[in-house]
Amino acid sequence: MIEPQPAIQPQSTNGAGAAGKKRRFGGTEAQIRSALKFYKVLAYLTGSMLLLLCAELIARYGFGQYLYVGGTDAVTGQPFGLGFADAEPPGVIGGVNLSVTVLIVHGWMYVVYLISNFRLWSLMRWPFTKLVVLALGGVVPFLSFFVEKKFHAEVEAELAANPQAPQRY
Repeated sequence: MIEPQPAIQPQSTNGAGAAGKKRRFGGTEAQIRSALKFYKVLAYLTGSMLLLLCAELIARYGFGQYLYVGGTDAVTGQPFGLGFADAEPPGVIGGVNLSVTVLIVHGWMYVVYLISNFRLWSLMRWPFTKLVVLALGGVVPFLSFFVEKKFHAEVEAELAANPQAPQRY
């Protein structure tokens, strides 16, 4: 008679991690640390620009004001320094609209932030859901600061727990 066997054979863990599977990274430790530093800088810059963007959108849609520098006050004809002016009709003639500058800078910074996310994600060989969470950090206010702290600690913990994994060369 055939003895029934369990569907999953128990595997011995010989110090190589859960179920005997070795953890491998997509790069060396130096490459991972470089990607982590790049991600950290971009997370803080993008998060800060997102907060500026939120403040600008509140000023624009809540109070009908743009942030301008330079130009001429449309009402008085006096030189305009730095400050808020009416959006409609334009309160400043000439000058630089810093509100639009914040929009453009945040947009391009978010693109570079996504590149840093992809670089870290691919070197760590994480599941796709982690890439989505990383990407949301540049869209949801304050989230980039919390996500950066969480993933920074996770990368450090994985590197410490698997010292043999990043040695590729």
